[in-house]
Amino acid sequence: MKTLYILAPLAPLFGAIAAGFFGRKLGRVNSHRITIAGVAIAFLLSLIALVHSFSGGAVFNETIYTWMVSGDIKFEVGFLVDRLTVVMMTVVTSVSLMVHIYTIGYMHDDPGYQRFFSYISLFTFAMLMLVMANNFMQLFFGWEAVGLVSYLLIGFWYKKPTAIFANLKAFLVNRVGDFGFLLGIAAVLMYTGTLNYSEAFAAADGMVGKTIEIIPGIAWSALTVTCICLFIGAMGKSAQIPLHVWLPDSMEGPTPISALIHAATMVTAGIFMVARMSPFFELSTTALTFVIIIGSLTALLMGLIGIVQNDIKRVVAYSTLSQLGYMTVALGASAYSAAIFHLMTHAFFKALLFLAAGSVIIGMHHEQDIRKMGGLKKYMPITYWTSLIGTLALIGFPGFSGYFSKDAIIEAVHYSHIPGAGFAYICILLGVFITAFYSFRMFFLVFHGEERFDDHTREHLHESPKVVTWPLILLAIPSVILGALTIGAMLFGGFFGEAIYVAKDHDVVAKIGEHYHGPLSFVLHGFKTPALYLALAGAVSAWYIYLKNPSIANWFANKFGFVHRLLENKYGFDDFNQKVFAGGGLALANKLWSVGDVKMIDGMMVNGTANKIGFFSSLARGKLTGYLYNYAFVMIAGLLAMLTIFFFTT
Repeated sequence: MKTLYILAPLAPLFGAIAAGFFGRKLGRVNSHRITIAGVAIAFLLSLIALVHSFSGGAVFNETIYTWMVSGDIKFEVGFLVDRLTVVMMTVVTSVSLMVHIYTIGYMHDDPGYQRFFSYISLFTFAMLMLVMANNFMQLFFGWEAVGLVSYLLIGFWYKKPTAIFANLKAFLVNRVGDFGFLLGIAAVLMYTGTLNYSEAFAAADGMVGKTIEIIPGIAWSALTVTCICLFIGAMGKSAQIPLHVWLPDSMEGPTPISALIHAATMVTAGIFMVARMSPFFELSTTALTFVIIIGSLTALLMGLIGIVQNDIKRVVAYSTLSQLGYMTVALGASAYSAAIFHLMTHAFFKALLFLAAGSVIIGMHHEQDIRKMGGLKKYMPITYWTSLIGTLALIGFPGFSGYFSKDAIIEAVHYSHIPGAGFAYICILLGVFITAFYSFRMFFLVFHGEERFDDHTREHLHESPKVVTWPLILLAIPSVILGALTIGAMLFGGFFGEAIYVAKDHDVVAKIGEHYHGPLSFVLHGFKTPALYLALAGAVSAWYIYLKNPSIANWFANKFGFVHRLLENKYGFDDFNQKVFAGGGLALANKLWSVGDVKMIDGMMVNGTANKIGFFSSLARGKLTGYLYNYAFVMIAGLLAMLTIFFFTT
């Protein structure tokens, strides 16, 4: 199995190198064949690892390569393959494989075809290295690698100023989170003396009661500070408030990478990391409270922004932010298995929604404004039905995969006694209505109602090619059935084993399990909870407002203009960052340049030295008259000065 685990990340890496360095010689077809083959191999190996784990295979935890030893600290490349890992490996490789196939059709005419395939394969490699790590050094390597490749992919169309702005924004915002993450890793190393997961987790109990003074005289729990620093890293990668601002702008990249970033890679890294670090987080109620509050605010506030978005990809992007909030809330409620369960189901229906949006964009000749669409159902039937499946899964319609994972999170928070759980429960319930409302708003405006496009678009409007629609169909299948098939094992069957640790007084999933009697009973139980009716109310409201009586939307926008402008302005986060951080940084840089560079370095040190030499030279020139007595006077004055110095220094 060791060879298998090594080959899993290396296969897409080989494809990335081949397409990246030899793409011109290989050509477009061979480049996509090699990269798809690499990801397909990784997917098959992930399935083998999943089956091996299900059949009772032992957990693999070994060092593959020792990079460096400094004192007692070892910097190693190693793999930990347990049930948490195999779930992530399977999700990452399966979604990535669908995205690779879809890319053949979507990027068919792009001049950077080979380069794009190289990047997305490299992205898959980086994510696999992250989820398979058995130590913090390799985790950080994968963490930074997915950040780097996302920078390259968001700015793939580098001639677009908006794309360059977006990828720089993503890179800088993630550096803020990564700084906190690095501090958290440093704290783990300082208090446990190791970077290895198993050794660090074994020493976690020893951190209880230890304090650290960040501000002199004020003692903080070392464990709480460590967990919060680690979670700040997750806030950056998984786009939680206030480090969420990069994710909507990542839509400047091509649609396939939007699906890959939002569904299976990068944004899920933070959720996975916190679940992996459960032995630390379970020992700090304060850290869990911080996590659940941040998650609940993200779930609610980002969903509200989705209501006023008109770019088809940005609507789906804000739904990603909201759903990441749900996963984070689950982490804060100690329902780590529910968070990973929702991560898994969300990966498939969110990839489906993004790729369906890309299919619509292809059909509409790269038009992305949903106000210029309408009535596409009869032109694009496959895209229509797969989009409907993705939308129903997203809102948590009974029986679809998203229903099982989302309802499990809502029930877990309802049972939780973590401080802030009550507030979080209200936020995520409101989020259910909001999710259904903006999801069906987009669905109705795109596929139903009057046609709002010109005759030229209508003449060329047709279903996307099979290379685009087949991934949609394949992703629609797990979006329907995956939740029902896996809920029993993943949530109530002890599937994760020792991969996730939950304190007995925090085990809300076990409380849900006391009333679980199979997928059908879980669906029937949903009819007794408010979530189902809130979702139904959201869908019906969207139907009435945007299909039956569109004037209501304009009335709301005019009547509640302040709220509408607040949501369109995204609560002012972007403006604040642009004025305070970007503007403040630019002002500081200008001041340092004008004072430090121009006046001090150039003015005083460089030109100042030259000016002083010139001044003294001009004085000396006045004494060079050619008369002997002038030279004799200067010699006597110099000798007198030397004797004076010698006298006073001896």
